[in-house]
Amino acid sequence: MSKIILPEGFSPEERGERAKALFLQGYNCCQAVLLSFSDILEANGLCDCKTLAVIGSGFGGGMARMREVCGSFSACVIMAGLICPAEDTAKERRTANYALVQKMAEEFKSLNGGSIVCGELLGLKERKPESPVPSDRTPGYYAKRPCPEIIRNAAVIIARHLESD
Repeated sequence: MSKIILPEGFSPEERGERAKALFLQGYNCCQAVLLSFSDILEANGLCDCKTLAVIGSGFGGGMARMREVCGSFSACVIMAGLICPAEDTAKERRTANYALVQKMAEEFKSLNGGSIVCGELLGLKERKPESPVPSDRTPGYYAKRPCPEIIRNAAVIIARHLESD
């Protein structure tokens, strides 16, 4: 696969703000991060907006509100597959992809309090099963969560790797 071509004036900070805004519009954490790159992925013939929204749909709330791996970090993993694809069984391609995912994980942890786990990022003391019904997006919902900033950070990480690719 060839290098992903970025638009003129590409900015990691702008992509982070775009992802944050998408989350505040009601997309889940994974969808917000993925969709912040939809124009680039479409322009490069990799994926369209609707497909990205569908791919990211089950990752919200740490995978369907199970509070496991953060959905915004899951978006990093998905994007790593597009930045450094391992589309076959070649060990060197898988190794390069896994190295990128591990690097992104370290960057994510560094920016977000040391974890990639949703429940830990939310400060949940007790991790118990939650209803599959998404929380209503109210001002109170957004006020008590670090998610908008975490989502912004995930998109910035991806954007920086797109720039350095």
